[in-house]
Amino acid sequence: MKAFPFDSLRYSYPSRRNLVYGRKGMVATGNALAAQAGLDALKSGGNAMDAAIAAAATLTVVEPVSNGLGSDAFCIIWKNGKLTGINGSGPAPMLASVEALRQKGYTSMPQIGMHTVNVPGAVGVWEEVTAKFGKRTLAQNLEAAISYAQDGYVLQPNVAKEWQAEYKKYQALIAKNQDYQPWADTFAPEGKCLRAGDFLRLPDHAATLRAIAAGGADAFYRGEIAEKMDAHFRRIGGFLRKEDLAAYHPEYVTPLSANYCGYDVWELPPNGHGITVLMALNILKEMEFGAENEFITVHRQIEALKLAYSDAKEYVADPRAMHVTPEEMLSMDYAAERRGLITDKALLPVCGKPKKGGTVYLCTADGEGNMVSYIQSNYCGFGSGVVVPGTGIAFNNRGANFTMDETKDNCIAPGKKSYHTIIPGFLTKDGEAVGPFGIMGGFMQPQAHVQVLNHLLRFGMNPQEALDHPRWMWTGGKTIEVEQSMDNRLCQELLRAGHDIVVKADSSEFGRGEMVLRTEDGTLCGACEPRTDAVVAVW
Repeated sequence: MKAFPFDSLRYSYPSRRNLVYGRKGMVATGNALAAQAGLDALKSGGNAMDAAIAAAATLTVVEPVSNGLGSDAFCIIWKNGKLTGINGSGPAPMLASVEALRQKGYTSMPQIGMHTVNVPGAVGVWEEVTAKFGKRTLAQNLEAAISYAQDGYVLQPNVAKEWQAEYKKYQALIAKNQDYQPWADTFAPEGKCLRAGDFLRLPDHAATLRAIAAGGADAFYRGEIAEKMDAHFRRIGGFLRKEDLAAYHPEYVTPLSANYCGYDVWELPPNGHGITVLMALNILKEMEFGAENEFITVHRQIEALKLAYSDAKEYVADPRAMHVTPEEMLSMDYAAERRGLITDKALLPVCGKPKKGGTVYLCTADGEGNMVSYIQSNYCGFGSGVVVPGTGIAFNNRGANFTMDETKDNCIAPGKKSYHTIIPGFLTKDGEAVGPFGIMGGFMQPQAHVQVLNHLLRFGMNPQEALDHPRWMWTGGKTIEVEQSMDNRLCQELLRAGHDIVVKADSSEFGRGEMVLRTEDGTLCGACEPRTDAVVAVW
């Protein structure tokens, strides 16, 4: 790709942002401090992989409302002309099972609390990426995060907005259960709700980061910190144990792809639901769109995603438990079968039969050609609400995505990974890297990927235009939520086609993304979301 196939000066939608260009390096994240931490890693002799880990570690400090030391992580790395995928999601503890949950009084999966915690994988990913792909030490890549945790930082507007909503939730939870008090001790100092511009120190978080810097992932999974986690979960009646932590290691996986508009779109395989994006694109690739007919464009994307999502919810699970393979789900014959269900009216989707017989995203690039697509999450806001006193560790609630239905592939079981929502994306063309992209936002992520990719690849929008474009979100049945900026005439046409349209005042639920693209001559082009505090730092 000798030049970008878009007009870099065209902006069809109101935006606070312009495209950013550079040569030596680029870091795009949802927080300016994290982006600067990544850029500093590049300027200090690191590569794109070092920058990704420096930014990711910093995000656990400056945006704990979305991720933390108890997070999981996924990434796609481009180095030496090759894509590598790493799955940093952890399994359910060995004590977790349907029977154990029933004994606790549950009839369906809890959505928060000690019994939703899976083994955290992010710290293991930090060490793995640094050791196998980076040029700096893990201690060096954690320097910025340690500094912000120890010396303090100022909250940014969108982080503070989410923090205030979480504060109200935890006030109510603590009133019922004092096991959540460590959350308030850590994230609501003196009982106060933090706001934009407030200054915060996280000394316990800093101490844990220093221990990881000194002892590597072993200090977290197999040392004194693991003992503290074990003791806390025993005290509150949770499932996680030090043996679960000691057994954890990140997993290398082979990315899956679909060719769309001449580009190869890459996603990680299950247990993540990136395959939803590829299934939807396979359905759409043989369908005609018309730039002059936005209804047809949007309606067909909605219907394709509904079908793909229905299959993903039915079949995506820990790969060891799946009865349908990714290859079967991505079969072009199956895509054609699903495509045949789409008409000019909204449908109520059901899964087919393909078998025949609170998240942070960042992307980085350096002057050597390396690129990283990285995503890290506690899932719902601060996650499970479980915080280990004296450590700053806030745990994920990824177990909430299991089911207790023992007939389903995604049923909870000891040592099993759950259906997972975070998905880093990557683009290549003719075997060469174009660049990483990603959009945070739980179950919105595949929907945002498909929308942004169509804007970018099918309609020739520049990356900033593609991210600025008003979005829609399918939430079940025939309900489609849309941003206020969505064209009213389009909304009326969708209504007439049978979609139940709900206009949302708050755009924060429609995803928060970044992307970095590279031309053959090495020019980098970055874009980030107007829906968050994102920034592209460039060298």
